[in-house]
Amino acid sequence: MRHHRPTRTPRYIWQLSDWPHLAFDAAALAAPLAQVHRAQGMLAGRMAELGLPQRDQATLQVLTQEVITTSAIEGERLDLDAVRSSVARKLGLDIGALAPSDRHVDGVVDVVLDATRNFDQPLTPERLFGWHAALFPTGYSGRTRITVAAWRTDASGPMQVVSGPVGREKVHFEAPPAATLPAHTQAFFDWFETAPAGDAIIKAGLAHLWLVTLHPFDDGNGRLSRAVGDMALARAEGMSAAGPPQGTSAPLGGSDPRSGGAWGQHAHQRFYSFSAQIQRERKDYYDQLEATQKGPLDVTPWLHWFLGCLLRAVQGADATLAGVLDKAQFWQRWAGTPMNARQTLVLNRVLDGMEGKLTNAKWAAMGKCSADTALRDINDLLERGVLRRLEGGGRSVGYDLCAK
Repeated sequence: MRHHRPTRTPRYIWQLSDWPHLAFDAAALAAPLAQVHRAQGMLAGRMAELGLPQRDQATLQVLTQEVITTSAIEGERLDLDAVRSSVARKLGLDIGALAPSDRHVDGVVDVVLDATRNFDQPLTPERLFGWHAALFPTGYSGRTRITVAAWRTDASGPMQVVSGPVGREKVHFEAPPAATLPAHTQAFFDWFETAPAGDAIIKAGLAHLWLVTLHPFDDGNGRLSRAVGDMALARAEGMSAAGPPQGTSAPLGGSDPRSGGAWGQHAHQRFYSFSAQIQRERKDYYDQLEATQKGPLDVTPWLHWFLGCLLRAVQGADATLAGVLDKAQFWQRWAGTPMNARQTLVLNRVLDGMEGKLTNAKWAAMGKCSADTALRDINDLLERGVLRRLEGGGRSVGYDLCAK
């Protein structure tokens, strides 16, 4: 992040005299809002028809996708197996072999889970600081030391979002001065904790925009703004449950969820990833944010885009749902077929979306066994009709599931 002297004339939304009184045209948003509610209802209805194990699998996939993509939007790549293992650990789900724990991955997972599951706990500065500390456990962003679990200080100049080579930089956005953050953030928290005057989904779009505008931290502002937006969406969806599942903890920087929090072994689950959709539309996302920061306090265009992106996220959940249903149907079909633990493990990995074709070498690697043992496992399943041999393939014979 490079810094320059701030501009003197009002260029950004937070410099307008009526900030933070964001306005929007409710009538113009009524149709896309109704579409989102309808899509959410249809998705919830389809998922309600599944058994708890399938819903848990869908939740695991969606939360893994959410953690991976909210980091990818900021250009950070997380290891898929590490994220999936971390989510499974924290949800108390058995997925067989777990990847070693990774402090950085665990931190991102903690933030996403705390926002979407402990959504009914108050959002406070301490809780947001807890999330920030979880994102930056070493106190560094890359190789740069940053202020962690506290508002930025602007010690090296105003907070700006800049791109381009040195000498020809383009300033996309400049955030409010650090000295104004205590007042700005308090206004945000006060608003966030009041009941929404209109539709709660609109409040989620406003929360996301408002916190991005404040840019209150040295780094991690995008991820934390999406987490707060997700928390507001969770409130809008009215999730509720009782009692903490195994392995859960108090909200980061907050109180113990057992004092009435939303954690629950069978908690209301989210079956779509908003961050995954934002990642697909990343350029539009940044363009919309930049245009809104330089526009009037009427943020109807931003909310219109937000609702459209949310609708596409909910509709895109069909792909996740299809994989879970395929898996459920596969095991239903072969329920009476005896299999050893290694065969079950490898078939589950294949059903979860293994890249490329299944080969003897891949079976041995996933099953942690010799090539001979892998071949015996495969031949056994070929005889039972669970697997079929693929045509061609040359020296490397491939196999596929007979029915998913």
